[in-house]
Amino acid sequence: MFLPCVEIEPAKPADSAVIWLHGLGADGHDFEPIVPELQLPESMATRFIFPHAPSMPVTINGGMVMPAWYDILEMNIDRKVDSVQLIASAEAVVRLIEREIERGIAPERIVLAGFSQGGAVAYHAALSYDKGLAGLLALSTYFATDNLVEFNAANSQIPVMIQHGTFDPVVPEALGKKAFETLQNRGYAVEYQSYPMEHSVSLPQIREIGKWLQKVLG
Repeated sequence: MFLPCVEIEPAKPADSAVIWLHGLGADGHDFEPIVPELQLPESMATRFIFPHAPSMPVTINGGMVMPAWYDILEMNIDRKVDSVQLIASAEAVVRLIEREIERGIAPERIVLAGFSQGGAVAYHAALSYDKGLAGLLALSTYFATDNLVEFNAANSQIPVMIQHGTFDPVVPEALGKKAFETLQNRGYAVEYQSYPMEHSVSLPQIREIGKWLQKVLG
């Protein structure tokens, strides 16, 4: 059983893949318009996969049912979250990685990306995965399971790009920096970029993502 996904195929048979997770209350179409804005060269045959999170009640939103990777229980800086559901979502993302491998994409040609809630799931999935991936892109997010995850040596060398808005009122930039410091202290090859924006993405940032993808998948 796989998560439903929006998929964008390259002009020629795919030899790499980006699995990109949306934030709370969005769906797989949220980042679909970004693909052409990345300005990737036609020589890059990259398949983009945008999964839809399941719908569930979200405590901080009054129990309203909406697409979510996990429940958020409190709006405090440490982000009390439903870690059991987060890990279940990470396992569902791993199944998508395995499907790409079955479709002929080598694990070292697969990037995992996530925005906000999706980024928290991407951190857990990528850093615990038992085959080396091409990269991890963490956007306006936080490392919710840094004390729970079993770091796998297979991804100890994974390139990690963290990007965050300096005016983010939803996920404070301090949480993005905390994730950066956590990984840096563990010896990961991690980069950090900040942008003068709120809880969103910006065109200069998208251009940088395009350059980074060319570097890790080039």
